[in-house]
Amino acid sequence: MNNGKKLKAVAYGEVLWDVFTNEKKIGGAPLNVALRMKSLGADVAMISCVGNDEDGEAIINYVKNLKLETDTIVKSETFPTGLVTVTLDKTGSASYDINYPSAWDKIVLNDLAKKKVEEADVLIFGSLVCRDEVSRNALEALLQNDVYKVFDVNLRKPHYTYDILKHLMNKADFIKFNDEEIAEIAAALESPFKTLEENIDFIAKTVNVKGICVTKGGDGAVLLWEGKLYNNDGYPVKVIDTVGAGDSFLATLITSLLTGKLPQEAIDLACAVGALVAASPGANPEISEERIHNLISI
Repeated sequence: MNNGKKLKAVAYGEVLWDVFTNEKKIGGAPLNVALRMKSLGADVAMISCVGNDEDGEAIINYVKNLKLETDTIVKSETFPTGLVTVTLDKTGSASYDINYPSAWDKIVLNDLAKKKVEEADVLIFGSLVCRDEVSRNALEALLQNDVYKVFDVNLRKPHYTYDILKHLMNKADFIKFNDEEIAEIAAALESPFKTLEENIDFIAKTVNVKGICVTKGGDGAVLLWEGKLYNNDGYPVKVIDTVGAGDSFLATLITSLLTGKLPQEAIDLACAVGALVAASPGANPEISEERIHNLISI
């Protein structure tokens, strides 16, 4: 799709601190996706907002050190940098308490942000950033561009409505769900179907989208691409925490698909990277190609 050139990507949405029991780590689903795409060789800009505080400065310095474009992350004088309290259950699955309002709820686009999206191959966005009208309106402006649009459904109660979700799905070229999210949304759209594959087809037809992927935790993922379904059954790892695993999965999948990899290879790589993130602490561990290929070859 990008004719062998370096993929130009923009991620839009929340940047924040994930606060665990004994530490805090930089995160936010769009930022996690952006960082993984950067590690895979893409040219990536992050559009967001942080507070004019120590937490915000630390995020900007962290992102800058990883060679992401940071002049598209604006500073708010009014709202603080986002914080999310993360609670892990005994299986490593996470639940979240998301502070509101945070700076990323109030994203205002600067000229560079608009330019980056105009020049990009792909724009990645999620549903959480749309909980506030200010950031939702900024996203709406970006969605007017002729760019490949990837919607990362990221349901965090009570921060979404089905009307907004359906609107975003209608705008997207590609949608990523987990298995619980697609079941909930399909039911809200009055799907008569029960199986995952039937609901993938139902949503594809309902919102006229050609690319859908559904992750199934440790059981892999299903990909709809150019009218065909592709499956991966997952890879055995010892889960430490699931934070960021789906984000790295999506980053790997989209980077692979848009740089010409075959769909089965793309979903295999994505599942391996997601599994290795789940087997590591935090959302953005470094993962070598050797570890990825060793896991795939098991």
